[in-house]
Formats: sequence, C-alpha cells, structure tokens
Amino acid sequence: MNAKQAPAADPRGEEAARYFQDLQSRICAAFESFEPEARFERRAWTRQPGERLQGSGITCLMRGAVFEKVGVNFSNVCGTFEPRHRASVQGAEQSDGRFIATGISLVAHMANPFVPAVHMNVRRLATTEAWFGGGSDLTPTFPFDQDTADFHAALEQACDGYRPGAYKEYKEWCDRYFYLPHRKEPRGVGGIFFDDLRSGDAAADFAFVRAVGEAFLGVYPRLVERRLRTPFTEADRERLLVKRGRYVEFNLVYDRGTKFGFQTEADPEAYLMSMPPIVKW
Repeated sequence: MNAKQAPAADPRGEEAARYFQDLQSRICAAFESFEPEARFERRAWTRQPGERLQGSGITCLMRGAVFEKVGVNFSNVCGTFEPRHRASVQGAEQSDGRFIATGISLVAHMANPFVPAVHMNVRRLATTEAWFGGGSDLTPTFPFDQDTADFHAALEQACDGYRPGAYKEYKEWCDRYFYLPHRKEPRGVGGIFFDDLRSGDAAADFAFVRAVGEAFLGVYPRLVERRLRTPFTEADRERLLVKRGRYVEFNLVYDRGTKFGFQTEADPEAYLMSMPPIVKW
C-alpha cells in the first residue's frame, strides 16, 4: 500500500475472514457436543454508519454444565486508531491510523476444576503493512503433566510445519507474555504466542495460522473429554475461583486484545467475554 492509503480492498484479508468464521462454527459445534442441553447464543452484529469502528462479526456465548462460560467470537472490522495509539502499531502512522482487522478469539472457563481453562486467538491486521498474530495457552487449576504435554505437542507440530525453531521461539514468547509480574507467577502452563508475523511469504504465514487453529480444535476437546467426569470437592472449586482471579488480573492489565478493544471502541461484550462468571480473591 502507498503512504496515507487506506487498507481498502484486501483479498487475503477476506480469505482469512472466511477461514476464521468457519473455524468459529466448527469449534462451537465441538464444544456443544459436550453439553447435554446448553447451546451457544449467537449474536450477529454490524456497526452503524458514522461509528469510528465499522464492520461486523458474530459473538457466540454459552453457559452450560461443562463449559461454565465460553465465548467464541469472530470479527471483521475496519477503523482508525487514535493518534496516541498509532506509534505502537506497524504502518499506522503511514495509513493515518486506518486499519482492517479480522480474527477469532475464544476463552473457556470450565465448571469442573480439573478441566483446564483455555484461550485461543488467531488474527490478521492490516494498515500499510499486514501481519498475523495469535496463539493458544492452557490455564489449569490442577495441572496434569499428560494434558500439558499433549497440548504443547499439538502446537509444536503446527510450528514444525512452518519453520525450524518456531515452536521454541513462540513457546518462550508465550511464557514471557502470559506472566503476571505483580504476582511473579505464570498465568498457566503456557502454549505459544506470536505477533507481527510477516515473514515475506504471506501464504506460508496464513497456512501456519490455520495450522494453529486446527491444532487447537484437535487437542482441546480431547482434554475436556479426559477430565470432565473427574470428581471434585468444594475445596477444589474454591481453588478454581481463586485461580480465576489471576486470569482477570492478567486480562484487564496486560492483555493486548483487551487493550485493542478499548483503543478501537469495539463492543465491550466482545472483548470482555474472557471474564469468568464467578471469581474470588
């Protein structure tokens, strides 16, 4: 794109949006298969003319017996960053703050303390530059080595298909990112995290992002199935609620997606869907 040019027609962005929306549908179907009665409430939304943020999306929220609260959101939007936020975003100064963003984001908080909470996000953002970001991480209250190993193995396989060394780099990035400095503790058992992914081979970058989405869909339902019938006590449940407090602290203070929502006047119900329904400190 030329300097001061809005990121208008973007065929690769449209292709990414189609994939993200399809992935949303398949994840929702997989999660619903665990629930005896609950189903996702789907809300399609479109921003009104004249609003600073334009575009549309689909918000999916479910509260059930297994998934105490899970949100799986898709968006495909464009807008303008305020001047004070442009320096921190690639190409935003050159585009006068204009951007296009599309992606899927999910957070699942589970009723059973032995089923790990999980986050996954894959996204594409374009200003005068275009790049991918995302990742997935696991936050168990009671970590199991087998679950951690299986989760990481799935993500490692996705990374290995992209380039040598990617898993080590993105795992270490995840460990740094999902860390609570004020607590001096990690949020969970990690996963992978990447951002500003712009290798020069956009097709390979997009293939990797798809591989991350498919890896998540392949591994997390297996972990749910493995642990959902584990008996638990009130003390176990209490420990879960306190662990959720750490999740809230991270997402409100450090999380990039939450900050992006505040910066772009996105729907608060969408970017705050990561908040658990019940939490204690």
